[in-house]
Amino acid sequence: MFISVLELFKIGIGPSSSHTMGPMRAAREFTDRVAVWLKDHRVAGPCRIRCILKGSLAWTGKGHATDRAITLGLHGIAPEEAARRDIEALVEQLWRDLPLPLDIQCEIRFSPIIDLVFDKGEPLPQHPNGMIFRLVDPKGVALLEHVCFSIGGGFLADLAEIQRLDAPLRSASPVGKTCPYGFASATEMLELARKHELSIAEMKRINEQACRGVDDLDQRLDGIWEAMAQCIRNGLAAEGVLPGGLGIRRRAAALHRRLLRNPEQTNPCDWLSAYAMAVNEENAAGHLVVTAPTNGAAGVIPAVLYHLVQHEGGSPGQVRDFLLTAAAIGGLIKHNSSISGAEVGCQGEVGAAAAMAAAGLCAVRGGTPPQVEKAAEMALEHHLGMTCDPVAGLVQVPCIERNAFGAVKAHAAASLARLETAEHFMPLDACIDAMRRTGEEMSDKYKETSLGGLAVSVTEC
Repeated sequence: MFISVLELFKIGIGPSSSHTMGPMRAAREFTDRVAVWLKDHRVAGPCRIRCILKGSLAWTGKGHATDRAITLGLHGIAPEEAARRDIEALVEQLWRDLPLPLDIQCEIRFSPIIDLVFDKGEPLPQHPNGMIFRLVDPKGVALLEHVCFSIGGGFLADLAEIQRLDAPLRSASPVGKTCPYGFASATEMLELARKHELSIAEMKRINEQACRGVDDLDQRLDGIWEAMAQCIRNGLAAEGVLPGGLGIRRRAAALHRRLLRNPEQTNPCDWLSAYAMAVNEENAAGHLVVTAPTNGAAGVIPAVLYHLVQHEGGSPGQVRDFLLTAAAIGGLIKHNSSISGAEVGCQGEVGAAAAMAAAGLCAVRGGTPPQVEKAAEMALEHHLGMTCDPVAGLVQVPCIERNAFGAVKAHAAASLARLETAEHFMPLDACIDAMRRTGEEMSDKYKETSLGGLAVSVTEC
């Protein structure tokens, strides 16, 4: 099993990795399919692309900007490029019935008002985040169809991939290459670390360079960290009301100013909360963010890392080891359970992020691999059962504060693991499995549909 650190941490825009970044990538990929198909098929007259959103994408797609993401993707915009553009101006420009910029003879148009359907009927059986893309002729007859799923963290799977028995992930490892220290469980990871006397970060680095051939790995990791740090700085400088209609005011900047006025009266929880909220306010605004491992949980890891660098003198090397260690844990959670709120609730988003952050912090503070595994387990354990119930389908309430608490829990778990021996009752593998089973038994009302929990309770008050 190999999931790259560069796949778990992806630069893009908010507010959601599964509802924004995933659909943007899927739409862009479908235009590539269309271009290939039209090379061998003649079509009379202008065609259109239609997209049907199913399940959670239909229920909360409006609040998560899925319509904007599909439009951007069909016009060739990738998430990382979108992070460098004026999205508001770009969306306003593209929000018309325009020909798509495809290098083909046939004219193809798309209008988000005409061609995008939020189908709130039965979801596709394979996954709650389904998308059906169609190329249709002037009479509305489907010429080409592609079904795909946004499975969390910006990852995609098609019908063939989603039906595989193992986790439906597109491997980043080139065919024929194997990872020297491949592991599919925390137990295997710890055994390899013990046998070869390597840290988790060292094994992950060797795997990355062997499986991907990434010569510039450190440069790529530094770019991820700089994007995270920039997101925090942006959030700490921004004021005003977040979009979406709830009237939620940004709080991170004011909180940060109060902390700066009396730093001697603060504690790590205060700073972690300000940093995490800064990120998720930026995410809610649809701005630059890094999946960590998702957008809804994007504040936890950057907050813990930023605190390490700003308050504990963390070095660039420690930042890289933090990210590599966190990615090793995130890969295990993704492979053996899920990081998708639509699949397992917020335990798979903020819970996974807290486990990753706890592991990374414990590692760079000198924790042994067993202590790192213990830190990850404790952080994940205390998020088990957490629902995903965003009010009005927006990644604001309770998501922004939830990231602050996730960062605090991660910090506490890392500290506790370092203070004690590595012995503990509940192994990380068992905790990940418990999260998976809890998610399977959780009602769909509590899995990013905004049909239960806080999402409906607020209207009853």
